[in-house]
Amino acid sequence: MSGIAILCSGQGKQSAAMFDLVASEPTAAPVFALAAGALGGRDPRDLAHQGGDIIHRNDVAQVLCCAAALAVWAAVGSSASRPITVAGYSAGEVPAWAVAGVMDASSAFNLVTRRAALMDEATREPSGLAAIIGLPRDVVDGICRAYGLDVAIVNGPLHLIVGGRAAGLRPALADATARGATRATVLPIHVASHTPALKAVSERLGRLVSETVTDARLPSDVRLVSGIDGASVRGVADGLVKLAAQVSTTIDWTACMDACRASRPARVLELGPGSALSRMMTEFEPGIPARSAADFRSVAGLRRWIEVAS
Repeated sequence: MSGIAILCSGQGKQSAAMFDLVASEPTAAPVFALAAGALGGRDPRDLAHQGGDIIHRNDVAQVLCCAAALAVWAAVGSSASRPITVAGYSAGEVPAWAVAGVMDASSAFNLVTRRAALMDEATREPSGLAAIIGLPRDVVDGICRAYGLDVAIVNGPLHLIVGGRAAGLRPALADATARGATRATVLPIHVASHTPALKAVSERLGRLVSETVTDARLPSDVRLVSGIDGASVRGVADGLVKLAAQVSTTIDWTACMDACRASRPARVLELGPGSALSRMMTEFEPGIPARSAADFRSVAGLRRWIEVAS
């Protein structure tokens, strides 16, 4: 095994500590400046420390998650040996394209800002996502049909994220609990991401990404994984179609983890707030060391851990 696999987190795990590792790193300063521009001049580090509901608001959360991934990558990316495999979870798929070298950080922030705005504009009534753990897909599909919801993300055979109107989420979770779910909880995400409710957003976003990423090429030593199905992005144009479609299409994260495993990396590193993806990867493939940047107390320590994969 050689190289490293990079997983870019989506929304949900923002916290006051999300930028602590690289808050003072000179190499991360340009990323924070771009993020501040996308947040109307507010420094993302200050917003994170402020905490509260604002850091989970869709338009803010997507920018914060993009900043978390790209700030760490700016600080440690030069330590990563090639080849690399890159996959992004939900909103994390946009910064994943920047980590892969297909777009620059400025384009990534522009895209997540516009993506969030389109999603908010299309959300005309209270909506969101919820996790249902411990029930098989066919049972969850039945619950979704009963309450007007859709499966948004497949994290495993018994770990599903569902989305739709808030009015349908809570009774659906009560039903799931009654059927034996080990966990059924609303997530701090207020749009029905990756469901047909946002189909119009995918169509508008498709036109936008084609304008944002022009004449781009995928580096030969990078494998970029599509969030929808775990397939490798072979051509930028086709990949952008999927990147736009994922806003309203179920994400098969299990397939993404399988694609990362198939690339046989020496290590897997999660960029972004929290450590949910690295934990899932460890459960999925215990034989490959997986850590989150959030696990480290210093950039130097993270660099040393990455360099072992060389």
